[in-house]
Amino acid sequence: MPITKSAIKKQRVDKKRLAVNAPIKGQVKSALKAARSTPTKESISAFYTAVDRAVKKSLIPERTASRLKARLVKLSKTRGIASVFGKK
Repeated sequence: MPITKSAIKKQRVDKKRLAVNAPIKGQVKSALKAARSTPTKESISAFYTAVDRAVKKSLIPERTASRLKARLVKLSKTRGIASVFGKK
């Protein structure tokens, strides 16, 4: 249990932040799982949206997001999916 006033407030603030941030992180995890299992344009697009939203809110670092995106695109290419960006 926190003892000081600042520690009590910090615990209260952390609880509120967790309530806001947990659903966004959950969306990223579920979108990643869906995109890895069946890499289609729709699932990859949903993953990109979720990751970009998490980066915007500083929940995951930009480098981590870039790495996850690159790995997902590489996976889709190995599975024979056409370009997910519509270039080819």
